[in-house]
Amino acid sequence: MTPPLDTQQIRRAFGRAAASYDAHAALQHEVENRLLERLDYLEREPARVVDIGCGTGRAATAMRKRWKGAQVIALDLATPMLRRIKAGWLHPLLPVNADARALPFADASIDVLFSNLCVQWIDDLPVLFDEFRRVLRTSGYFAFSTFGPDTLHELRGAWAQVDRAPHVSAFADIGRVGDALMLAGFRDPVLDGEHFTLTYPDASSLMRELKAIGATNADARRARGLTGRQHFRRVADAYEVWRTGGLLPATYEVIYAHAWAPDPGQPRRARGGAIASFPVERLRGSRR
Repeated sequence: MTPPLDTQQIRRAFGRAAASYDAHAALQHEVENRLLERLDYLEREPARVVDIGCGTGRAATAMRKRWKGAQVIALDLATPMLRRIKAGWLHPLLPVNADARALPFADASIDVLFSNLCVQWIDDLPVLFDEFRRVLRTSGYFAFSTFGPDTLHELRGAWAQVDRAPHVSAFADIGRVGDALMLAGFRDPVLDGEHFTLTYPDASSLMRELKAIGATNADARRARGLTGRQHFRRVADAYEVWRTGGLLPATYEVIYAHAWAPDPGQPRRARGGAIASFPVERLRGSRR
């Protein structure tokens, strides 16, 4: 199970990073572009779309341009991110400040859920995906990306050489992500992944960039005190084992997934493998 995450720390970190996010989020924007391509699977224009973990609204704005007749909702946990959205007055976005685990939408009211690199900041995937299934209409579409466990393994290893406290958040692997989708009852899930390697002149540059995009340590078990300069120096020295061609690499494992909301009354697996919520009328005429 993924270690518990501190939601308030996540909210604070991304709120503080709102002004600097776009200037440092090159990887996030590239992954977002690739995830947007998956919207080509939709054959009909949706009426209501939600971008979960929208940040400064870049993807939400792209979807608003793509589907001019749709209502596009930009939802984020951090209010300062929502304030950075620059949507045109002719086709405005609807900003919503909310937690993805408790969406302020009615059951079966959304056609498309889109979420770029937000899911990894939520530690209970079955609960999250249950909520996503709740708000999606029948055959609604869900597309998202998330980080896998190989992400920042170099930085995690460098910290491990210095102390035993968690300094890099742990992320679910592709198997657990797929299992959570199936557990929530999503139909025809498709998952794949790829690795990106970014390079930096030194470890401090990497850590400054992570802070600038809000991707700080959110592990609820993390040490709460300030980390001294000497401690950081030891981490930087430990990171040097990865230096290649004069630069330090930082690996990101990205998992992409899309799936469809099931038909009404489709059975749902309860945790532990049992079948739950099966309407009795679906059984009529099926007995042999």
